[in-house]
Amino acid sequence: MSKIIFGLVGGLASGKEETKKYLVNKYNAQDCRFSTSLRDVLNRVTIPVTRENLQKISTVLRANFGEDLLAKAIANDASKLDSDIVVIDGVRRPTDIEHLNELPNFFLIKIDADPKIRYERSVLRNENEGDSKKTFEEFMNDHNSEADSLIPVVMEQAKYSINNNGTFEELHKQIDDLVNKLLK
Repeated sequence: MSKIIFGLVGGLASGKEETKKYLVNKYNAQDCRFSTSLRDVLNRVTIPVTRENLQKISTVLRANFGEDLLAKAIANDASKLDSDIVVIDGVRRPTDIEHLNELPNFFLIKIDADPKIRYERSVLRNENEGDSKKTFEEFMNDHNSEADSLIPVVMEQAKYSINNNGTFEELHKQIDDLVNKLLK
């Protein structure tokens, strides 16, 4: 089989980043992330990289250059990577899937975990400014934002699912099992 492309979809702090890191470290996968180009723009124009600002810049770009702008870019990036396994982090809209499904050996993987567990992870990792100070209610409200509201719809389209309520070892075993299944 030629290159396998994993698209990771899941709610905030569900384990997409850990899944990506594990695939990169164990299987020498290459990765691309939808938010990378958005973070690049915000950093370049010296605007703080907050969840709110990432959502704003995404909305502005898609409204002015097409809803599928980021999906086209990430599909193009993934197709050019020279690795047996490519991981795309941050799939969140149906238009993302339209373009990614055109790639050979693309598999959408749903990563899910209990909301309380995801909240605790989000506070601990403090990936975006202000995450460590959010209440559970604010965290849950983030799921209703324009950027995240369609994630459940996209998750329903996933052929494979990983439950990340447990330990790193349990997550890694599920990833290994999936990789072995798809490489056969």
